[in-house]
Amino acid sequence: MLDGRWKSDIERRLQPVGTDLSRTGLTADHLTLLGVLMAVAASVAIAAGALRVGVLLLAASTLPDALDGAVAKASGTASPRGAFFDSVADRCTDALLLGGVAWYLSSTHGGRIVLLPFALLAASTLVSYQRARAESLGFDARGGLMERAERIVVLGLGLLFEWALIPVLWVMLVLTAFTAGQRFVKVWRQASAPVPPPPATPVPRAWRRRHPRPRARAWRQRARSHRRSR
Repeated sequence: MLDGRWKSDIERRLQPVGTDLSRTGLTADHLTLLGVLMAVAASVAIAAGALRVGVLLLAASTLPDALDGAVAKASGTASPRGAFFDSVADRCTDALLLGGVAWYLSSTHGGRIVLLPFALLAASTLVSYQRARAESLGFDARGGLMERAERIVVLGLGLLFEWALIPVLWVMLVLTAFTAGQRFVKVWRQASAPVPPPPATPVPRAWRRRHPRPRARAWRQRARSHRRSR
């Protein structure tokens, strides 16, 4: 939802920052890697119970993730390799953060509640896979109530207010599963739409002379035989 409404505006505002950072020698890959390292630190802080510190590191890890695309465009290094690296880094970040939450819940609550972050990770991975697979087939699967930006924001709120962490995770799981359903229906409708037939290619006149149609060929043969009989 946030991705579809504000992403283009945010990218436009970050272009001057990306230009300044590219002049310092920083590359988009450096920023992507920095975001992963900060997510590692955030997950360790969360697992150790320092949830406020984890929230600060989580917020800090979103900055490199937001700036790597601007730097790539400013430096002219945007490429499929960079997009692939960024996507893989996002999945690693999701796994690290939710793994830290699971570790924290196992220390404070125990029981089966530790499965909740892993269920959320599975649902969020499904949402990301749907978009990647749809785009590889030429369809659009963007959108939904709980995309990655929303998940990061809501998770930060849950970590900020410890008493609300488990209810927040349940809400995230339900809305993420709903988003997966939204994307499935969206792509299903696109894939089920009738495909218009390709435009007919005109046959060259020289080819038609060398390959006449059966009726024309029969008519020519009859005309030749009639001339010979005369």
